[in-house]
Amino acid sequence: MTRWYARFRGRRLACSVGRGGIRRGKREGDGATPEGVYGLPLVFFRQDRIPARQVPRGSVPVKRSHIWCDDQGCAEYNQLMDRKSSRGCRHERLSRADRLYDLFVLVSYNWPEAVPGRGSAIFLHAWKSPRHPTAGCVAFRPADLLWIVRRLTPRTKLSASSGSKQSAHDSEIAGSRRD
Repeated sequence: MTRWYARFRGRRLACSVGRGGIRRGKREGDGATPEGVYGLPLVFFRQDRIPARQVPRGSVPVKRSHIWCDDQGCAEYNQLMDRKSSRGCRHERLSRADRLYDLFVLVSYNWPEAVPGRGSAIFLHAWKSPRHPTAGCVAFRPADLLWIVRRLTPRTKLSASSGSKQSAHDSEIAGSRRD
């Protein structure tokens, strides 16, 4: 049986990854979580759902007009944008009716210098339900995500591996698919 998990600061946390698994050579729309080690530079949160005192200082409040560009033909590909300036670019809304993006962390895969077609909008966020696959992000139980966010440092990395061998330090959120 295949089991998904992540480790951080001595805890093993259930998570969900992309429906395409964890793989090298990620492409836009393939549903895969990119394999590799990535920074976690920005935390975003919905102020109408999570009090600012619960998230780290410097976290970015999500506005109703915030979108994330996933249009390979736009200069703002894989960047935060305001819907008013989207100029018709395809995008993902960040202020959602569900609770998946009430709190989320940007994974620095293909960011900030994005290569069109290599994938966009890769985040740590709340899961839809236990082990429900994502479109490429890494999703956690909401309480676990908040626990992670409160312990992030500028040196924290996401280490995603498709292999069964995974080395991790306390400053890494390490995830792999294991039998």
